[in-house]
Amino acid sequence: MNYADIILIAPEISMALLASIIIIVDLFSSNKKLLAPLSLIGLLAPLCFCIMVRDNPSIGFNGTVKVDDFSVFFKYVIILATGLVILSSTTYAKRFDKHQGEYYSLILLSATGMMLLTSAIELITIYIALELTALPTAALAAFIREKKSAESGVKFLILSAVSSAVLLYGMVLIYGFTGTTYLSEIGTVIANHLSTSGQVTDNGILLFSVILITAGFGFKISAVPFQMWAPDVYEGAPTPITGFLSVASKAAGFAIILRILYTVFENETLSSDWASMMAVLSAISMSVGNLIAIKQNNIKRMLAYSTIAQAGYIMVGLAAMAGNTTLNTSGPVGILVYLAGYTFTNLAAFAVITAVSEDSGDDSIDSFAGLIKKSPTLAVIMTVSMISLIGIPPTIGFMAKIYLFGAAVETNLTWLAIVGVVNSVVSAYYYLRIVKTMFIDSPDETHKIHPSLGVLSASVIAISGTVFFGFFPKPIIELARDAINTLIG
Repeated sequence: MNYADIILIAPEISMALLASIIIIVDLFSSNKKLLAPLSLIGLLAPLCFCIMVRDNPSIGFNGTVKVDDFSVFFKYVIILATGLVILSSTTYAKRFDKHQGEYYSLILLSATGMMLLTSAIELITIYIALELTALPTAALAAFIREKKSAESGVKFLILSAVSSAVLLYGMVLIYGFTGTTYLSEIGTVIANHLSTSGQVTDNGILLFSVILITAGFGFKISAVPFQMWAPDVYEGAPTPITGFLSVASKAAGFAIILRILYTVFENETLSSDWASMMAVLSAISMSVGNLIAIKQNNIKRMLAYSTIAQAGYIMVGLAAMAGNTTLNTSGPVGILVYLAGYTFTNLAAFAVITAVSEDSGDDSIDSFAGLIKKSPTLAVIMTVSMISLIGIPPTIGFMAKIYLFGAAVETNLTWLAIVGVVNSVVSAYYYLRIVKTMFIDSPDETHKIHPSLGVLSASVIAISGTVFFGFFPKPIIELARDAINTLIG
């Protein structure tokens, strides 16, 4: 390790140091109000380091970590999500009393693992980054110290451990087949093998390892049939953490999937197999998520099934990308645009949910009754969020879906695009149900809701991004295109 290596992962180092500083300040200061502002200000350090390393893409730590436009794009998304979640937690975290320092530190440590995952190009490093992401998240899921929260934390920990074991076994098989843990070298060995055998299915070990790795990452992005953890964990976790799980972990998961797909599975034969599998999983994920979400009365549980459907939409990009060649960038660019837009949209919604649940002590959809009278600002923000999640203009959700479904049509996956459009229409039922509840239903109480400055700021920032990039998507599209071109190159 040398100075250049340290600079390469300076964003992760600064994020981990910030988590340590928060713990130390919490230990020696009785003023807990300092923790959230300090965490937010401290995020400027990893952000500045990301900007700095973006201009100097390189590989370090003996070829295990690669920093380029692709990884930096996802680090921007993760830092944004972390900042908005901390901002939303300023009042919510007071319920944790003496443990507020641990709360903020665990968020920062989980973000550190996610950022490292976006740069990892070696199997052991990928696994370490995944565990650094999962363990703090499991603790956060159980942080309320109530039965439901404890259940969500334990369930997440156990299922995360199982998925990690499945993923690790797949990695071991890949190592046994190729004799290396470096993604680029694995890709070379697999390409040479397929040039003679022709099909992945002709080699049982290779096929089984691909299935296991897909299953392991399927858990991370909550795609069917690996989504069983999401509803219970989302319902029991602290509300801001539910929002964090729904966007940041999904972004990190898709980042490493894209990295592996382009580095290891470049061969057209393997890409064809991957396209078929992704298309089927995509259609099933969006359909199952949307249909079950319709029946939910708990809004966090409803959005848990919604995020399963969102994973299905994003996988349209994976299927479209693999269904053509690595030279077609519409699919992967659409994925990056969708993830960035989803971060703004979903965190705006969860900021509003945080404010409403703090006021009512309830996470049911009925608690939103008459919100337009209680807090017109929150009602409008929630409405715009729901419109974006459906994919209605002029929001970033619309632009992202246009990009993804267009990529599917370009690669002869028109049927998948049609399934996506139909599912978007189906999702309008439960998203607009919330809007109807806020604007038409009568509340049990008519008192005003006064959200905290943190929650209001987070929701306004997030919804501003949702609308602004809906009208002017070019900046995000250009960043996404640069990121994908770097990945391909």
